[in-house]
Amino acid sequence: MILDRFSIDGRAAIVTGAGLGIGRGIAIGLAEAGADVALAARTVADLEEVAGHIRDLGRRALVVPTDVTDSAACERLVARTVEEFGRLDFLVNNAGGAMPRAAMETSEGFMARTFAFNVTAPLTLTKLAARGMVDSVGRGAVVNISSRSASMTQTMFVAYGAAKAALDRLTRNIAPELAPRVRVNAIDVGGVATRSLDVVLTDDALRRQFVDNTPMRRPGEPEDIACAVLYLVSDASSWVTGKVFEIDGGTEAPAIAVPAPDLTPS
Repeated sequence: MILDRFSIDGRAAIVTGAGLGIGRGIAIGLAEAGADVALAARTVADLEEVAGHIRDLGRRALVVPTDVTDSAACERLVARTVEEFGRLDFLVNNAGGAMPRAAMETSEGFMARTFAFNVTAPLTLTKLAARGMVDSVGRGAVVNISSRSASMTQTMFVAYGAAKAALDRLTRNIAPELAPRVRVNAIDVGGVATRSLDVVLTDDALRRQFVDNTPMRRPGEPEDIACAVLYLVSDASSWVTGKVFEIDGGTEAPAIAVPAPDLTPS
């Protein structure tokens, strides 16, 4: 049966940024599909809340407080997952982000921190997880949660957009090196109804503008991304690697523009 290829029953996943928003939705979605999940983020209370939901589903949850920019913490995350579950099948690099900042106010430090969080950390975890996957079960899959900011022109997002574009390029470049044992794909996410979009969705005028500029006429939900992740980690996508999927409600331009200050003489 073709639906059998979507089954991930009994497999083990790591999801970073799993305490809130998209990461929370992905972690619970993978558990609903049958996986045990290691939950990584910096806030223990958020992780424990997600773990409770997963355990209520009859699956195992492992809470591992992790700063993904700390390579030693990433090593502990992978090691504890393999020790607890006896295997590692999937990694979802969801942790990431950066606040909007005008280009002229973007310092070298801010750019470096944005790349460390959104590019270097996923690379570090992918290398560690790929070794854990191959050594424990012989194969696996990685999904990098990126952003449509990687390919859209957006004011105020020079650092974030550049970092996510780099993450997409990383995905494409590392995939043939890890193939055929470990598949690596990415999702460029559009505007999803999480805490980071609250400023738009709680303002009637901004929400109306956002919806009007989104062909599907609604914001995304974390479950929309979780469904795509399930496809990309399951055997349903066993012939897919090195690809970047756009899950964005059909948008081809920013649904909301963040105005940047004019460049004026000093």
